[in-house]
Amino acid sequence: MINLSQESEALALKLAAAQRVPVEAAIQRALENEARTTGIAPVAGTRRRMTVEQMLALGSEISALPIRDPRPPNQIMDDLNA
Repeated sequence: MINLSQESEALALKLAAAQRVPVEAAIQRALENEARTTGIAPVAGTRRRMTVEQMLALGSEISALPIRDPRPPNQIMDDLNA
């Protein structure tokens, strides 16, 4: 187990709360993002399936986004197909 400083632990808790995921998942995401940025990420194509918690968190994020087009979906589709 890795011991974190109080500052690091507080930051991990804030990140997890903001992402609405467990602390371990937030830390894992942050490490994976940093690994990709520095070029040490695993080989592309080795994607893992999302957990139920990750899917629910993604749904919460999407539902919290502002509605940019107030038209009903049918009208949007009709306008796209016109």
